[in-house]
Amino acid sequence: MRDRLYRVEAIVLKRSDFGEADRLLTLYTPDLGKLRAIAKGARKPSSRKSGHVELFTHSALLIAKGRHLDIVTQADTLDAFLPLRENLERLGFAYYLAELVDQFIEEAAENSPVFDLLLHSLQWLGEDATAPALLARFFELRLMQYVGYRPQLFSCVHCGAPLEPVDNYFSADAGGVIDQKCVETQREKVAEHARDLQPISLNALKAMRYLQTREWVSVRALRLNAETHTEVETLMQRYIAHHLERNLKSVEFLRELRASVSAGRQA
Repeated sequence: MRDRLYRVEAIVLKRSDFGEADRLLTLYTPDLGKLRAIAKGARKPSSRKSGHVELFTHSALLIAKGRHLDIVTQADTLDAFLPLRENLERLGFAYYLAELVDQFIEEAAENSPVFDLLLHSLQWLGEDATAPALLARFFELRLMQYVGYRPQLFSCVHCGAPLEPVDNYFSADAGGVIDQKCVETQREKVAEHARDLQPISLNALKAMRYLQTREWVSVRALRLNAETHTEVETLMQRYIAHHLERNLKSVEFLRELRASVSAGRQA
């Protein structure tokens, strides 16, 4: 049981208007997991809390236990991640990372590695040297590991044999890669638990393995050609949608943003 008043550090994953002047916040904390709380009066211009409970802000909060929803009584910013807010593309990716965490984490489910991953990723996202799309792929694979959905990329999920360095097949249904031999010799049996089977190139598999097993300090220097990155992005988004049983709103936003930037360059 939490005390009547308790202190947390939290990242604001989501917010919405509540009542006439309040904000309903979805917060992610390292020790208490995801929780919801009301920031009373946060929409008033005179509110002292408003700037400290903006989206993606890392804040220190004092929260009072409420009958239905807890109430933020004090808030102080630890990091506002200002650099990423100055760039629409980076801000779009911040929405994406926050939505991923919000969708995969149940309320009150403690998962401090996910908190650290999100915190560091928001910091990295504001750095000029960071390629936002590459960071998103790194984040996706690391998040899947922390929430129990790590895709198998080193051995065949059907027969268990180590994967040969050739083009193979990927299935979100089956949980990873299936080798050529199984698909060619046991197609009907494979199809029973891999209905969404699709090819995966050797380059994409190598990239996903690297992203899955290296820290960001190494990954940030990775340079993928457009074709390989698009393949990895498509595979991961299908994998994520399979486990969530829905598409993320921020994926469509990023797609529209990318199309807008592309059109602007061609104009």
